[in-house]
Amino acid sequence: MTSIEFENKVIDYGSIKKGEDGKRTFVFTNTGNAPFVVSDIFSSCTCDVISKPEMPIAPGDKGKIVVTYDTKKLGPIVKTLTVKGNIPQGIIPLKLKGVVVE
Repeated sequence: MTSIEFENKVIDYGSIKKGEDGKRTFVFTNTGNAPFVVSDIFSSCTCDVISKPEMPIAPGDKGKIVVTYDTKKLGPIVKTLTVKGNIPQGIIPLKLKGVVVE
């Protein structure tokens, strides 16, 4: 069975200045006994998934999902990314939060 554990399912930008680097990384470990395959990542936001594992992540190995949030827009950051893969629950929600200030 495949299972994964994220170091953190929420990235909190806190108070980030307009135009600052919005690139962040979600790190996970395959805690199961079968390779984990990320089949897709859906985003509810203006954030881009810059990279996700293209190859299966072996049991015990770590993987990364890199996202970038466009900090040109002022206001709150409340966004969800959905990671889809070969895990029993099918999907895992990841969240971005914070606020972009002048």
